[in-house]
Amino acid sequence: MGLLYLVLAIIFIIFIWAVVVFNSLVTKRNRVKNAWSDIDVQLKKRYDLVPNLVETVKGYKDYEASVLEKVTQARTSVLQAQKESVASRAEAENMLSSALKTLFAVSENYPQLRASENFQKLQQELANLENDIQSARRYYNAAVREFNIAVQVFPANLIAGLLGFQ
Repeated sequence: MGLLYLVLAIIFIIFIWAVVVFNSLVTKRNRVKNAWSDIDVQLKKRYDLVPNLVETVKGYKDYEASVLEKVTQARTSVLQAQKESVASRAEAENMLSSALKTLFAVSENYPQLRASENFQKLQQELANLENDIQSARRYYNAAVREFNIAVQVFPANLIAGLLGFQ
């Protein structure tokens, strides 16, 4: 009878351990998903800011149309890449970032544009959004790293493998 209680106690302890590990993995996976959602929200705010920026710059006739066209095309590419792979989306995001950098670099040649209160406000908003995006990316990377470690270490990797955590 004592041996039966010992076996049941061991099974119970293993079961409790498996539940704790499972809950921990679910929590970490959800943290990764939430972190990605935070990045997505910040990126959408940036997409929404781009048309305002383009309209503000369009008001200055002398401004180079090719730069505005690149920014608009990059924004369109990003919006089209929403449903594609992460790699496609990252490439589109990089194109948009590059186009925006070019826009601001070229704006240095237009003192009236630089002096525009609306342009300065939009530029500051974009700079703040870029900082928020970087913070969200750092948090996402930390959450992914924590999840990956949890999935790969023994003995949690046994539960992760059985339950399809990757």
